[in-house]
Amino acid sequence: MLRLSSLALTCLIVTFVSSEYIPGRTFDYFISIWLGKQNYENIVNDPHIQELRTQGILLTSYYAQTHPSQPNYLAAIAGDYFGLDHDDTFRIPIKVSTVVDLLDWRGLSWKAYFEDLPGPGYMGRASDGGGTSGRGSWQYVRSHKYAPPLFSSLCLLCSALLCSALLCSALLCSEENADTGPSHAIAVRDLLVNRYMPEIVKIEHADGRTVEPPKPIPWYPNELAWDMTTPKNIVRKFAPFSAFQKFLVSETSIGNISRQEVVSMIPPLVMDLRPGMTVLDMCASPGSKATQLLEMVHQGEEARIKKVLRAFAQQDGLDLGAETDEERQADLAADPADDGRATGLLIANDADYKRCHMLVHQLKRLSSPNMIVTNHDATMYPSIKLPSDPETPDKPKYMKFDRILADVPCSGDGTMRKNMNLWKDWNPNSALGLHTTQIRILVRALTMLKPGGRVVYSTCSMNPVENEAVVGAAIERCGGPDKVEIVDCRDELVGLQRRPGLKDWQVMDKAGRIWKSMQEVNDFMDGKDAVAVPGRVVESMFPQPPTSDSADLPLERCMRVYAHLQDTGGFFITVLHKKAEVKIKPEPVPVKSQTTTAAATPAAAAAAEAAPEADAMQIDQDASSNGTKRAREDEAVDTESQASKKPKVDESHSGEAKTEEAEPEAVKTEEVKTEEVKTEEAKTKETKTEETKTEEATPAVAAPKPTNTKPIRNQHGQIEEPFKYLTADHEVLQNIKTFYSVSARFPQDRFMVRNATGEPAKAIYYTSSLAKDVLTENEGRGVKFVHGGVKMFMRQDAPSAEVCRWRIQSEGMPIVQGYVGEERIVRLTNKETLRRLLIEMFPKIADGAWRALGEVGERVRDVGMGCLVLRLEPDGTPDGFTERMALPLWKSLHSLNLMLPKEDRSAMLLRLFNDTTPLVNLALTKEKQAQVQQAQ
Repeated sequence: MLRLSSLALTCLIVTFVSSEYIPGRTFDYFISIWLGKQNYENIVNDPHIQELRTQGILLTSYYAQTHPSQPNYLAAIAGDYFGLDHDDTFRIPIKVSTVVDLLDWRGLSWKAYFEDLPGPGYMGRASDGGGTSGRGSWQYVRSHKYAPPLFSSLCLLCSALLCSALLCSALLCSEENADTGPSHAIAVRDLLVNRYMPEIVKIEHADGRTVEPPKPIPWYPNELAWDMTTPKNIVRKFAPFSAFQKFLVSETSIGNISRQEVVSMIPPLVMDLRPGMTVLDMCASPGSKATQLLEMVHQGEEARIKKVLRAFAQQDGLDLGAETDEERQADLAADPADDGRATGLLIANDADYKRCHMLVHQLKRLSSPNMIVTNHDATMYPSIKLPSDPETPDKPKYMKFDRILADVPCSGDGTMRKNMNLWKDWNPNSALGLHTTQIRILVRALTMLKPGGRVVYSTCSMNPVENEAVVGAAIERCGGPDKVEIVDCRDELVGLQRRPGLKDWQVMDKAGRIWKSMQEVNDFMDGKDAVAVPGRVVESMFPQPPTSDSADLPLERCMRVYAHLQDTGGFFITVLHKKAEVKIKPEPVPVKSQTTTAAATPAAAAAAEAAPEADAMQIDQDASSNGTKRAREDEAVDTESQASKKPKVDESHSGEAKTEEAEPEAVKTEEVKTEEVKTEEAKTKETKTEETKTEEATPAVAAPKPTNTKPIRNQHGQIEEPFKYLTADHEVLQNIKTFYSVSARFPQDRFMVRNATGEPAKAIYYTSSLAKDVLTENEGRGVKFVHGGVKMFMRQDAPSAEVCRWRIQSEGMPIVQGYVGEERIVRLTNKETLRRLLIEMFPKIADGAWRALGEVGERVRDVGMGCLVLRLEPDGTPDGFTERMALPLWKSLHSLNLMLPKEDRSAMLLRLFNDTTPLVNLALTKEKQAQVQQAQ
């Protein structure tokens, strides 16, 4: 494929043949480039253009006789002269023929890549401006950089599929590369294919049948997801499987592998999450999907940072070794704002505090400074405050997310193939009790979303009451399909077998009666006493009525993955695109029976008046025990991971924690009301926003900052330490910077500690700039932060004052190692030396013992004590390293030690050397060593 690296693109169209390929009769690729506001002679003489000319580019000069740019572009690509001599300043006829029409007529698929898309000025099908300009409702956006020069804005309004094919030009290079995953992910995949698969495929049963090996999932990119259906008795019986299982457990423990249900991988893949975006996972625990999202936030970061560092290597005195293909292909434009570092942010939320810490355990394996964990009811997730713009310092600013995942609590009936509890516990009331909670979560997600952003709604239920009904009701409350549309994802995830969403369905009440419409329910209620009323059945559970703005929703665009299609669990996924700001309609008040009203106490009556939705939203024990959002997903193959991935259904039975849908906040109305937000720092009253206001209204959480520094206690009585940032000139940070000769290009104002005093005591954390803004601006505002950032430095005892007492933590090493000065760098190319350093803890270097450590020993002999950066460098030899890595190494007076956890040491031994030798601590006595090895 043609690579365009140094030419600034306005638009690039790439076509892919989907019909029969006929060499010489169809184009493999069609590329068109517009260079606006440029001198034609200068462009023609540009060396890059001349190089393209040798490859067949046609240099054609089009000069518009009238102003509008889009008609001029249309003329250039369509072959007619509309726009060149036609002065139509705001309306373009839909009948203008373009190359897109020709491609569609020939059965060719296509994508268009635009510079800086998405950006201000282009809003896809919302580009009509709604007639606010006074010049008609079809006004196109006239920016040269953002207006799509392929079709009129009227065409965009008529086709969501057209909009979905418009992408940012920065994606072109990433889509060209076959292996777009992180380098360590590619290395682990290749190890699976080259080391373990050849042995597994040789295994045969006694009757000669071969054992089914792990297989790559066909619709997952780059074969980075594999499916294994081998029973445990087979795994235990055959040695190759046993070795493979050890490999899985080892790599999972350090974060290189995540294990989860196959269908639960789908929602992140259809989010179209790109570097630089902000994403919220509203119901994130136990964290498998959040892990996928975090990987996408950091997509390409490693190569971008290397590319930036290399550009200044000579100036900064850094020796980075030979340039790799990964660096050369790095696309700095994908996330250009912070010297290649990822600027996006993942906020992972869960309503249950204990499950939040399970979530932290999962996400910490990825060592990301671009991640925050919060603990809130998703139906009332608070607005996140950001620093005000310098131009308007008095105007509050709140975060709007680019992408939101709402993988909501559900009845879980799609998991009955493996969840035995469902066979005895399921009843219709499970879905009825969760329906309104699910709507509220989805409506809240759409409220917090940017125009042009995506919400992915998913459940592991096949019940339309929890799926299509929720989607239709949420879109209706947000203003209908003019504000929110369902994205057609049929062309995504090729190979995934799915079925379209339902357009019509019936509702079963808790007594097992079937209802076709709410009118049928009302007619029944009019003729029966209160005892016979179908409890919990509300109008939003049925298909949207003909009078609704959402009556003709294309619900067939929803995706239903049935368990029998490809031997998975059942799953429902819908992708929603927000076209414009929304104005939330209030929830309808359910009809209550006279008996219920008469029996209500005065207090209950007052509560009902204040919150008329309470009865419809009340989640009883039935629904709570069956709200099993997590029962179907993220199950580990081995028992090592089971303890940390307990389904919510088990928790609700045990009484240890409430499920999200059972939270008291879930029954509160979205009308105007006041609730008490209590913290140890301050007890302040906040007024929840009226959801009928526009999204720019005052956020749901707004409270004065506290005046004391007492630690916050959560609902379990445990102390949540505050997040306190250090100033860039803090004495400890200056000492660290001097000792490690940290480049000035590494930010110094993003370090924090987690204690009330705000002084470094045990650990120093590092976060991204946006994470810092979120944590500092929302301090004391009632936002319940559980975790954020990555541990960068740990306090270490040192023998003298000249040695820095803060060593680089292994989690933070990949982030900072490229900025450390040469004085603290130790290079290693010999793999056997690394093997020894991994197996032996505290090998001696005194009295000439350093010679046994080869090049490492020679280097550490000449440097001072303290923490060093050990860089593993490929040297091109067959026995050398295949990828670069950096590890923390501590030099004391008499010994060295790799500062890695034991599980990391064992994982590296297995991955790099296929070695399971027990670790040896040379600092222990021989008797103690024997005890440790026996335990291993």
